[in-house]
Formats: sequence, structure tokens, C-alpha cells
Amino acid sequence: MATDTNFETSRGEGGETHQQVPAKGPHGGVDHLTTDQGIPVSDNQNSLKPGVRGPTLLEDFVLREKIFHFDHERIAERIVHARGSGAHGFFELYEPLPDITKADLFQRKGEKTPVFVRFSTVAGGAGSVDTPRDVRGFAVKFYTKQGNWDLVGNNIPVFFIQDAIKFPDLVHAVKMEADRAYPQAGSAHDTFWDWASLMPEATHMLMWAMSDRAIPRSLRMMQGFGIHTFRLVNEAGKSTFVKFHWRPKLGMQSLVWDEALKLQAADNDYHRRDLFETIAAGHFPEWELGLQLFDDKFAESLPYDVLDSTKLIPEEILPLKIVGRMVLDRNPDNFFAETEQVAFCPANIVPGVDFTNDPLLQGRLFSYLDTQKSRLGTANFHQLPINAPKCPVMNFQRDGQMQMNVPKGRANYEPNSLAASGEPGGPRECPVTGFRTFAHQAGEEEQGDKLRARGELFADHYSQARLFWKSQTPSEQAHIASAFVFELSKVQLEQVPPRMVGNLMNVDADLANRVAAGLGIVLPNKNPPARKPIDLDPSPSLSIHRNMLDTIEGRQIGIMIAAGSDAKAISDLIDSLTAAGATPFIVAPKVGGTKLSDGNTIQADGQLLGSPSQLFDAVAVILSKEGAAMLVKEGAAVQWVMDAFGHLKAIGYDEPAKPLLDKAGIQPDAGVVGLSAFVGAAGKRYWNREPHIRMLA
Repeated sequence: MATDTNFETSRGEGGETHQQVPAKGPHGGVDHLTTDQGIPVSDNQNSLKPGVRGPTLLEDFVLREKIFHFDHERIAERIVHARGSGAHGFFELYEPLPDITKADLFQRKGEKTPVFVRFSTVAGGAGSVDTPRDVRGFAVKFYTKQGNWDLVGNNIPVFFIQDAIKFPDLVHAVKMEADRAYPQAGSAHDTFWDWASLMPEATHMLMWAMSDRAIPRSLRMMQGFGIHTFRLVNEAGKSTFVKFHWRPKLGMQSLVWDEALKLQAADNDYHRRDLFETIAAGHFPEWELGLQLFDDKFAESLPYDVLDSTKLIPEEILPLKIVGRMVLDRNPDNFFAETEQVAFCPANIVPGVDFTNDPLLQGRLFSYLDTQKSRLGTANFHQLPINAPKCPVMNFQRDGQMQMNVPKGRANYEPNSLAASGEPGGPRECPVTGFRTFAHQAGEEEQGDKLRARGELFADHYSQARLFWKSQTPSEQAHIASAFVFELSKVQLEQVPPRMVGNLMNVDADLANRVAAGLGIVLPNKNPPARKPIDLDPSPSLSIHRNMLDTIEGRQIGIMIAAGSDAKAISDLIDSLTAAGATPFIVAPKVGGTKLSDGNTIQADGQLLGSPSQLFDAVAVILSKEGAAMLVKEGAAVQWVMDAFGHLKAIGYDEPAKPLLDKAGIQPDAGVVGLSAFVGAAGKRYWNREPHIRMLA
């Protein structure tokens, strides 16, 4: 531990550095960190491993105590991922993978495996809103014939930290501040950015969190990732490294920040409602499962460590192998019994899937099981219907709270010889078909001194953050820089913004300049990196804007009408939208019925005041001359089209509606079109419009 008069620095084996601002103790000195038993802690950054790349050791009492205490800080509600939405469905295999894995669900083409999926935000409580800037959980429970496999990931392929011992610190920092219990479901506050600016390893994840990935348009339109490097093992015992990717059929789409803020007021349940109503309408969300498969030789050729969860492998270097699809086709029958009580655990794997020594994954293997026992109050939570495997369960676990099974006979131990007396002896282990942990190949024995450190390549905290920045379009870069400005502008600790910008200098000088200028602070010096960043080639696949599908399939389109609106124009537009796979939504000043030009009355789906345009992916305005004259005096109508334009959406209109657009200050561009061209224009956002309507960093 090297110390100077300003800060303490702890350094791992690979040279990674963590600045620690000393806490003054009651006697004027520095208070030393201890365990709950008063034992001084020498390293609060790294879990204990045999060698720098070995597995985390169970004897690490510092890690176990810290995570154990963290797991039990709350009751009932999840500590993280508390607000979630779920659905049932199936995974269908495209092609068998016997050469790669012996996992049963990957053996037969066309076979369907039941799944339950839970999407969630991370930071907010169960009563928070759906659309804050946040990471989204993407957890899939496969009910396979060999038992349950839980692929517990996020909508972002990397994470804030490299070692699970830092997870309690991350969550404490990003959650509501301890003395005031706010802000809820947001990272724009002192404690998060104080922590993040002192943790260079978080920089790559911060780039993602400040990007449009953190404000998805819909749960149906975001990717999912397993984050860690796992192993797939075949029948012969050969291991292949794997990273898991979920790709949405509808493509990626995000919100605009102003839109996300206004959605929090318009509909707290925007994502939950969208998922539920889409499935109820028979428009089933779908994702394809892609695998990045590689061997040890490929892993060793990379300039970063595949066991580092703050790193990814670009698809341009290692393309995805698409192996199946997941379809969500049934809503829960009861939210509490299913979505709330579902218990995921990364340690739930099946034969043919195995772990690596990723130190973040290793800690998660302990933490999730401990958390579920605390939250659901019993070791028997696996017997709840949503958690119960759909294959036979046979063991000698007995009793405990909420035991719902009724085991018969005397056999509750093993080995036993009861069968010799004609009594049931119970199940036995099977070395042939049972789960066997992957045995490392010759020369891969994991041994070394017991130490708290990380691999040397873990110390490169900025190369992939730079890669992500260079992979974005100019509009996406503007959003990232503006997000940093917004978040850091909420920080009142004067030392934090310059320190964070000093970290960003290692990512990109232009980014750091834009953030400093947006905050109105002097550009600080670059914070010295623990390991010199390297330039990696951009990865276009990391951009949302470059990869959005120009389609309205699965989108909801708002149509504003009023008395006297053209009945045929409305009918024709509804038919065209429906044929293209979109859902039309009629908005009118009153929901009770609006008389159209042909004398017939149409029932609106929503009232103007309660159905703002941020609820829709694109909007059309069909008015009579009289209707337009009335609505130009209605602030909600003017705001309706103004927000649609400001959120970069397509706007279709007929000629009588033009006075309303003029009143809202709408300037014609490629996305403001007549009704005949509207369906073709409605499938995208108009990013070129943005610099003309708002200031960005």
C-alpha cells in the first residue's frame, strides 16, 4: 500500500490502481477497514485466488462476509433488479450442437424448451418507473430435461466491475443516498459518480450506460448478453469458450432522453404495459440466440483477458453463430406468483455448460443462491411452481420452511442399504450421466500463491471504452457526451467532475473536451492510466443507429383526429399500418366518440390529454379545417406534435392539419410527410433533425 498526503493507492498484481480518499477517524487518523469481526482488511479490491487467473477461493472470508451482509440488507424486495416484467415462452433450436456441447437442449433440431424471462431495471425499487437511464436485466430460465439452466445477463455485454468483491460498493453508490433516500432509480448523484470516478475499470461500462443502450424503446427491442465468458463442454470432455447474445427480431431501438423523461410522467409502466399488451395481442416478441465460440489459442491472441467482465469481443473479430430463437407467447397468470417469485441463479447450469474463472462470475455463483434464500424465506424456494424444474427432482434434502413435497419412506440419507430389506433406497449418483465439472487440459493446472490480485491485462481500463466511442455515429456520440454532462451536472462534490473528465481524457480528448465545456469547468489533466491504452478497430455492430431496422413492425403509431376528420383517410391509414405489422392507436380530444366526415362515429383508443405522443413510435395528424382551428388553441395538441418532432419521429399529416404543425413550429424535413408517404417514413428516427432543435454536448 503506497501512501502520500492526498490519497492511498492499492495496486493489484497487474498494476491496476484504485485511488482511495482517506477517511478521517474520530482520533484524527485514518480509520482502517475491517471485517465485522474487527479483522483489518488488506485489500478491498480483489477476491482471493490461487494465481492471478485462478478461481475464487471459498476460504475468502472477506468476500463471503461482505457479500453475505450485502445480500441480507433488504427483506422481501430484491436489492437490485427489483422492478421487473416477465413472460413465458420457448426456445427453439435451429441446429444441433453435439460437437460443441452435450447440453440436452442443444441436441435436436426444432425441439422447443420452455422458458421464463424476466426483464428489469437495476437501481430502482419495485415501485419505481420503467424508463430511467439504467442497465436492464435480461434473465432467462430454461426448463430443460436435465434441469433448470439460468442464463442471467443484462442488455449490455460488459459490467462496471471486474471482481465480485466490489459489487456491494457499486450498488451502495448507485442506490439512493443513505442519509436522504433519494434519488430513486437514477445514477445522477454524488455517491455514484464519486465511486465511479475512483474506479477506472468502470469506464467502459459508463460509456454504455451513458449511451442510448440505457434508455431502450421497448423490452422487445433490446439485446441481451450473458456478459461473462462461459464454457460449453461436449461428450468427449472438450471445452469451448462461449459468450451468449440475444438478438431481437424487431431490431434495436432506443428513446431520446427528453422522451424518456416525459414517459416517466406519461406512463410509469411503459415497458411493462408494452410487453404485456403485445403478447396479449398475439404479436409475440422474439430473439435469436447467437454464440461467440472460441478456444484457448484465440483467447490468448487477444490484447485483453476474456475473464474480464469489463471487456467484450467485437463481432467483427468473432462473428456470432446463430443457433436458435426464443419466443415469448404467454403472459404470467399472476404477477406475484411468477414474475416476483421467480428466482434466478447463475450457478444453475446443466451438463454441457460450465463456468470459467471470471472473478465477477465466481462471486455471483455464491451471491444469488444466498440472496434467494433470504428473499423468499426458505431453502425450499425451488419448489415454487415458477422455479420448479419440469424434469424429475430426486434427492435427500428434507424438511425446512414451506416444505411442499411429501417424501415417503425412511431413506433420507446416502449411502444406504434399505433396498436389501425390500424398502425404497432412494436415488443414487451416476458418474456417466451426472454433471461433471470441466477438467482442465494438461498444462492448465490452477495453482499458485494465494493472493488478492488480477491478471495483468485486467489493468487496461480504457482501450475498449475508446473502441466503443469510436464505434458510435456522431449522433450517438453527442448523446453520450450530453449524458455525461447531465449526470455530472447533478454532482455537488466539486472534486468529482474534474476527476471523471480526467478519466475520459484516456478515452477520447474530444469527448473529455465536450463534457468539460458542457459543465463549464477547466479541462483537467489526464489521469495516469494503470496500463497504457491501445487503439482497437471500431466495431460498427456496437452502434444502435447504424443497425436499426427501417420497419414499423411491432411499433405503435398514434393517429390524432378530431370532429370532421377524413373518414377514408383514417381507414386507409389504419389498413396500411396494420398490413405492415404496426398497431394504430386513435387519439382524440374525447374518447366517447368522434363524428367523422362521413357522419359515422369512431371510438378513440385514448384521450388527447392522456395519450401524449411520446407513447408512440411515429404519429399522424388527420384533421378537418374546423378541427384544426379548435386544436391550435389546445396546448396538449400543440405539445403533441411538438414533442413528436422533438423526439425525431416521423409525422404524417393531411393538408387541413398544417395550421397545427405551423403553430408547433414544425419545420419540414424528410420525416414530415403527407399521408401517402407516411408508412414508408415511419420506421426510423430522424437524427439529422436533432442539432437544429436542441443543444448537445
